[in-house]
Amino acid sequence: QVQLVESGGGLVQAGDSLRLSCAASGRTFSNYAMGWFRQAPGKEREFVATISWGGRTIYYADSVKGRFTISRDNAKNTVYLQMNSLKPEDTAVYYCAADRWTRVNVNYDYWGQGTQVTVSS
Repeated sequence: QVQLVESGGGLVQAGDSLRLSCAASGRTFSNYAMGWFRQAPGKEREFVATISWGGRTIYYADSVKGRFTISRDNAKNTVYLQMNSLKPEDTAVYYCAADRWTRVNVNYDYWGQGTQVTVSS
């Protein structure tokens, strides 16, 4: 089992920045690819970004490319999502997830409880 706890969400204005963190515990963090996803009210959960276990492979959704940056610190068992130039359409609950494979879909094995990000216009 891998336990994941997100933090860093909040209420910001359009154009602001936030950094989300996801702390992992349980099995060896460095064995897992880590992903960020989001779910807005009334919408399906969608892929945001993912990073391979060693950090060499990274993918982003087109909607966040150039604004968001995913990174990880395996020594701290933590993955980050730096979000810049936030837009109201980025408003959602953000989830981190862990899986053996670097996926761009929602089929991850382990999920956190989510953290709310609200961007006002």
